[in-house]
Amino acid sequence: MTYDVITMGRIGVDIYPLQVGVGLEDVETFGKFLGGSATNVAVAAARHGRRTAVVTRVGADPFGRFARRALRGFGVDDAFLAEIEGVPTPVTFCEMFPPDDFPIYFYRWPKAPDLMIDPEELDLDAIAGAGVFWATLTGLSAEPSRSAHHAAWQVRERRPHTVLDLDYRTQFWESRTAAGRAARLALPHVTVAVGNVDECYTAVGESDPHLAAQALLSLGPELAVVKLGADGVLAKTADTTLEVPARPVKVLNGLGAGDAFGGALCHGLLEGWPLERMLRFANTAGALVAARIECSTAMPGTDEVLAALEVGDV
Repeated sequence: MTYDVITMGRIGVDIYPLQVGVGLEDVETFGKFLGGSATNVAVAAARHGRRTAVVTRVGADPFGRFARRALRGFGVDDAFLAEIEGVPTPVTFCEMFPPDDFPIYFYRWPKAPDLMIDPEELDLDAIAGAGVFWATLTGLSAEPSRSAHHAAWQVRERRPHTVLDLDYRTQFWESRTAAGRAARLALPHVTVAVGNVDECYTAVGESDPHLAAQALLSLGPELAVVKLGADGVLAKTADTTLEVPARPVKVLNGLGAGDAFGGALCHGLLEGWPLERMLRFANTAGALVAARIECSTAMPGTDEVLAALEVGDV
C-alpha cells in the first residue's frame, strides 16, 4: 500500500482537565484523548482525506489498546504500531490556564515505547514511497529510535516532503546542546524543517526568525518554516521569504495547534499549493484547535478550515 503521509514518533494518552484555570490538584474531571505529536499530525492529515499511517510503539496494556482503537477510529492505519512488553504506554497531563500557560507533565518512564522502534522493524518500502514522511526531534533522543530515524531518512534519499519537526521538549533530553547536535545531524537528510522560535534556536543557535530560517536552509532543507505564535509564521526557501500573520483566536488549549498546523501543511504540500495559500490554511487549522480543549479529536477537516478562512476570525 502507498501512503500519502507516514509519521514516526510519539504516541500516548492525553488526560486533560475538563475545567479551565484550575491546577491539577483541584481538577475533578478529566477527558481521555489520543495524543503524541507525531500521532496528532497523522490524525490531522487523515482529517484532510489523506491515507495516513504512524510508525510507533505502545505498551501491552489498556492504554495501548485504547491508542490502537483510537487510531483506527480516526482513519489512521495502525499497521506500523506494535506493542512492547514491560513498558507502559505514556500518559500526559496538562493544566489549562489560557491564553498561554499550559504546564504539561509527561509520564514516559522507565522508557517510552515509541523510543524503542528498531531499524530492522521498519517497512522501508512504505517509508520510501510515502508522499510525506514526517518525523520529530524527540525520536532522536534515545536509541534504538535514533538509528531507526536515520535508516528511514537513508531510504528516503531526500525525497521531496521529507519533514523534520523540531518538536523540542526539555523533559526528553539530557541538555539543549544534545538536542541541537542531534538536529544538526538530521537536517541534511530532510527537505522541510518546521519549528517554533525556541525549537529553531535549539537546532541552529539563532533566535531571530529570519536568521534561524536561513541557518536551517544552510544545513540542507529546501523549505524552513518558523512558527511565531501570536505573530504568525515565517517561511523561507532559497529564493522566497514569506510572513503570514496569525489568525485571531481565543486560546483555550494551545498544545494541539502545532500538530494541526503540521497535518494541514502535509495536505498543502501534497496538493502542491503555493506557499502563501499553504501557510494560511495551516495557520487556520492550528487556530481552530487552539480554541478547543482536546488535541486529536479537535483536528478540523478541510471543509471546516476553508470555511474559517472565508469568515476571517476563528
